[in-house]
Amino acid sequence: MSNRPRFYDILLQDHLARHRQMALVSGPRQVGKTTACRTVADYYLNWDNLDDRRKFLAGPAAIATAIGIERLRAKPPVAVFDELHKYSKWKGLLKGLFDTYGDQAKWIVTGSSRLDVFRRGGDSLMGRYLLYRVHPWSVAECLHTDIPEKAIRPPQEIKAADWTALCEHGGFPEPFLKRDVRFSNRWRTLRHEQLSKEDLRDVTRVQDLGTIEVLMRILEERSAQQLVYSNLATEIGMSFDTIRRWVDLLGRLHFGFLVRPWFKNVTKSLRKEPKWFLRDWSGISDAGARAETMVACHLLKAIEGWTDLGLGRYELHYLRDKLKREVDFIVVRDGKPWFLVEVKKSETKLSPALAHFQAETGAEHAFQVVIDLPYEAANCFTQRRPLVVPAKTFLSQLI
Repeated sequence: MSNRPRFYDILLQDHLARHRQMALVSGPRQVGKTTACRTVADYYLNWDNLDDRRKFLAGPAAIATAIGIERLRAKPPVAVFDELHKYSKWKGLLKGLFDTYGDQAKWIVTGSSRLDVFRRGGDSLMGRYLLYRVHPWSVAECLHTDIPEKAIRPPQEIKAADWTALCEHGGFPEPFLKRDVRFSNRWRTLRHEQLSKEDLRDVTRVQDLGTIEVLMRILEERSAQQLVYSNLATEIGMSFDTIRRWVDLLGRLHFGFLVRPWFKNVTKSLRKEPKWFLRDWSGISDAGARAETMVACHLLKAIEGWTDLGLGRYELHYLRDKLKREVDFIVVRDGKPWFLVEVKKSETKLSPALAHFQAETGAEHAFQVVIDLPYEAANCFTQRRPLVVPAKTFLSQLI
């Protein structure tokens, strides 16, 4: 079970076979990035290893020597650089390395902080990399590890044991594969401590780590809720701007993620309160919040996966109007609403908000995804009217 292949193993093999660019592999701590990368690596260098760090600091020529670029080979060696983002000059190092030795080796760069965030500003690596974002196990990954040709797959039934493991232990590889409640509890506690005590120190100069820990505890209790920054600021005794900056930082460390409301006017969307979701749904006690967070994580994996595969530009938002009608999620494809998702634990009475917002947005599909319903062997994406759909069916059609 521990050697069970993953979708990302195949994805990296495909990248190395088809592309000359570096692969930037981003994702949460303990999601399986390093394992996937090392399966294809000839050489592995980790910034946290002092001997490897000396090679990085010595520059591109020293790294080229370390991986033996000058040797005759049947195919270029594959070098993996782990946690390199902790080096303040990492982008310049990679640019020099790729520009000098780009065709003589294959390069994979990975780390637990979001390697994609530097795209917000000037990007010295533009055109030199392709980004891949790694996520925990999902329903679809339990069924398939091949690379899809299209965004939506035909439905397929997940094994009962895999479904139970996802619901109870989450999708992070160790607890998902081990399937032991006591281990999962200890794993969650350790991951929280690593995020709050190690990762925050590595990537930020914030001194008040104790107060950020308090914020993390509050956010753990509020997955699937709207975040009102002013309320959080009052609760913790910090400024509005500080809370907003800290929530963004915790997003960059993959503690959770924000889903913003959808408006045609992007500026208006940014002004409204986002919803917050944890990356790990397994420790959420409220059944409704747990169900919504589980589906949110699957949808995030899907929209980022489809985008990274070049199948289009996908976004995840939610819908709410002045009358407080709301739909949990809307997936937008190439700027146009594609499908709506309302999540329920067991409720099968169709939410009237789905039909309302489908008419308002022009989305092709509208689904009420119900966790407790048994699998149905029917493709929900062939229907345009609002439908009640089992989660086992709907989630199996994603990534």
